[in-house]
Amino acid sequence: MTENKNLWVFVETREDGSALNVGLELLNPGRKMADVLKEKLYAVIIGSDVSKAIEEVKDYGVDGVISVNGDVYKEYNTEVYAHALHTLVQKYQPNVILVGATNLGRDLAPRVSSRLGTGLTADCTELDVDFETGNIKWTRPTFGGNLMAQILCPDSRPQMGTVRPGVFSKAEKDRKEEIEEISEDITYDKEIRTKILDFIPREEGDDVDLAGAEYIVSAGRGIGDPSKIKIVEDFANALGATLGSSRPLVDAGWISHSHQVGQSGTTVGPKIYIAVGISGAIQHLAGIGASDIVIAINKDPDAPIFDVADYGIVGDLFEVVPKLTQLIKERKAK
Repeated sequence: MTENKNLWVFVETREDGSALNVGLELLNPGRKMADVLKEKLYAVIIGSDVSKAIEEVKDYGVDGVISVNGDVYKEYNTEVYAHALHTLVQKYQPNVILVGATNLGRDLAPRVSSRLGTGLTADCTELDVDFETGNIKWTRPTFGGNLMAQILCPDSRPQMGTVRPGVFSKAEKDRKEEIEEISEDITYDKEIRTKILDFIPREEGDDVDLAGAEYIVSAGRGIGDPSKIKIVEDFANALGATLGSSRPLVDAGWISHSHQVGQSGTTVGPKIYIAVGISGAIQHLAGIGASDIVIAINKDPDAPIFDVADYGIVGDLFEVVPKLTQLIKERKAK
């Protein structure tokens, strides 16, 4: 095994060249683990114009930024991006690479790890360092979310893992005085075998931004009937919150998958998360761990959701929620 050093966070960009939130979020645990390992933290950015993203990542404690610019990177293509990232890894030999578990990240990370002959732990919910060995401890749900597995990669480098958006919060802005900037010119000389011909707009209801929401109100099995979702929706609207749900409602066809919070839905990290009629299965709890404040409303005082809630209301949601909605509306009217 070669002497690999430093921790990389792959920062995905939007169409305007700005950084996607999940990359900025991963710089938080990345900085902490790099400090423990006594290594440097680098943000790695690939795109056609990434100047905005470069400036953004500098605010989150990076020691350096490695960027690849070019027209060929304007639209994501597996072959092209995998070639660029693989080339960078071969040249600089990082120890750890963190990638957001977005659609892009889930496609890119396994392709690169396969080329490198190293392991990849997908959909991690916790990251830590094993002090005895210096290996990263990757924690992820397994067996349908009923168990949490801790995975180490002791024999190959780099260590790679994907992490869902919202698992970690962005750190407070802390720009270092000196930040190394590396710009690599990586061309792709082969014929690109796949091309994007058209974009199909999302259907209505599929544009719910749970990952970026600051306030979320989620409905659970406790509502008992699809017609009762409106009670929770009215509550969310009164608060100016995004409507979420637990998996049983999606499985029953009561609400679209875009609203699902949890391990098999969207992992979230809002300022306030309100669980209405949600018992608190481990799959759901794994998806709300990064929330600043969790509030639970449930008639069962022994529901697991109360074990993680900062505040709880034990009561019938059909009585409690409409009263809260009315109080909020009255306060707003004053």
